[in-house]
Amino acid sequence: MIRRLVGAAIAVAATFALVTAPEASAATTTFTGAVALSNCSGSVVKPAATPMDAPAMVLSNGHCLEEGMPDPGQVIVGQASNRSFDLLSPDGQSSVGTVTATKVVYATMTDTDISLYQLSDTYADIQQKYNVPPLELVNTHPQAGTPIDVVSGYWKQIYSCSIDGFVHELHENNWVWKDSIRYVPGCATIGGTSGSPVVDRNTGKVIGVNNTSNDNGESCTLNNPCEVDEAGNVTVRPNYKYGQETYGIPACLTPANEIDLNQQGCTLPKP
Repeated sequence: MIRRLVGAAIAVAATFALVTAPEASAATTTFTGAVALSNCSGSVVKPAATPMDAPAMVLSNGHCLEEGMPDPGQVIVGQASNRSFDLLSPDGQSSVGTVTATKVVYATMTDTDISLYQLSDTYADIQQKYNVPPLELVNTHPQAGTPIDVVSGYWKQIYSCSIDGFVHELHENNWVWKDSIRYVPGCATIGGTSGSPVVDRNTGKVIGVNNTSNDNGESCTLNNPCEVDEAGNVTVRPNYKYGQETYGIPACLTPANEIDLNQQGCTLPKP
């Protein structure tokens, strides 16, 4: 999980740039909806059916929580928070304003690696104040081969590549994530890109959230996730990058962006 920055441990210039793999660079993806956290990236997201007058929501990683990483099996629901996020301009050159959370609606590192913050502003408020619409959070499973852009609000960079495939189980230290997204070789995500939205370049919609990579070729250790298939076979792919799917989130949210883990179709882990 080196996609999360702690202090100044990783000395990389925070330039405004587009970083690409061998595939074509992003043609239309911008920083619209992207936010910068103190240690990670995130985005203002909205399921298609959620009204604009609902409290807005920021998506990031569970391991980006301000108090640290949740334990395996831990699920956080409705925890008070006053965390602030810098909302970026569409070109990523500046912050257009600050939005503030009222609570962590949901967070976990079990089966997936997500955090959902509810904000004090509605989507309509943010669009009126800052002329920034939310990114749409889709409710369909992503497809292999899809061209993607990982939009980092922390580094103000867009990392472009595509989906290589999906991992039955991704094991990192004591955490296990299911049906993870594996990027093609060459994706250049770095520390601080944790929590960045994974955007389908063809649609501009969010299909995942960036979260980790195998840095040193180790097997199943911290910052070195391994892939485990249905038969229990372990595969290590040095320097490969991964994200978590987000299509299951909308089924667990009410129209007011409250979490309801008992709604029909909701499969997120429960406390």
